[in-house]
Amino acid sequence: MAPARPEPPDPHESRDTRGIVDPAGLLTRVRFRRHPPAEPLRHWVETYWLIDWDLPEPYASHIVPHPSVNLTFQWDEDEGPPYAEVTGIPLGLYTRKLTGRGRVCGVKFRPGGFRPYAPGRPAGHWTGRVESAGTVFPAATPERARSVVTAPTDTDRRTALDTFLLSLAPAPDPQADLAMDLVRHIRADRTVRRVTDIAPDLSVRALQRLFSGYVGVPPKWVILRYRIHEALEHAGTRQDVDWAALAADLGYADQAHLIRDFTRTVGVPPTTYATTSTGTAS
Repeated sequence: MAPARPEPPDPHESRDTRGIVDPAGLLTRVRFRRHPPAEPLRHWVETYWLIDWDLPEPYASHIVPHPSVNLTFQWDEDEGPPYAEVTGIPLGLYTRKLTGRGRVCGVKFRPGGFRPYAPGRPAGHWTGRVESAGTVFPAATPERARSVVTAPTDTDRRTALDTFLLSLAPAPDPQADLAMDLVRHIRADRTVRRVTDIAPDLSVRALQRLFSGYVGVPPKWVILRYRIHEALEHAGTRQDVDWAALAADLGYADQAHLIRDFTRTVGVPPTTYATTSTGTAS
């Protein structure tokens, strides 16, 4: 596999690493980029993410997942030919072992944005599952996967992803639009701390049905996950986090609840993670 040709920096490329456990460790080992999809796709697709690696020894990357379904075109050069997968929302920490040389070209759908592309099944069907993309998209053949991952530049790969998704043309779905709007609201508004804060006009039962059908996880899960992303960002980038104040700011009853959720999700307490990530004593 020839490496992608270097390109000038893209002013639209996102540098957000939220959700990545130890982003500095990952970014010293792989080339990781995010790029926007074509304009007509941005209603459903949040970003494209591209990774290339050439490692002398294996490395395990860990992600605290977003409430998004991902479509990936991959090539682990030492393992076999390119392939495509649909990955539903992992409920726990997502771990991917990288070995040798490889490449991933991923499509991160907006929370709620995948259902119009696979209308025959509720979003909850994909939660915790990884399936061949061919079961959803017949055009996601091994040949298509090869054409995406072997494209010589990032621009070519983005064009290949655009071409594939534009050919699918999902039908309008007002319920998907509502789900996407509500998740955006949860992410942007830190005063949303309970399910009843999300949409006063909808009952808790109606919200649960909507999220089960279109997002794949309950609304409470989404609220808690974005809290953990905030805490992870603080722990990984700041040396003097006031955990009690952060817990209150994120809507936790107390510091102990934040520490418990963080430890259960990431695998270590936030103070331990902060020490290893920033290289300072807690």
